[in-house]
Amino acid sequence: MGITDGISETISEHADEIKAGIDKVGDRIDSATGGKFAGKVDQAQEFLKEKVPDKD
Repeated sequence: MGITDGISETISEHADEIKAGIDKVGDRIDSATGGKFAGKVDQAQEFLKEKVPDKD
């Protein structure tokens, strides 16, 4: 098992927490900007969450 396999495994084991973190960061950005970039933030959140593999 290489280092990238270990990273991928760790990411998939913690997929729920990572996705929750993505949401939390997006919410903080929305709060700090008064929702001015909410559409772009939502788009970025969805893009990032799609890249996180689900638990096996």
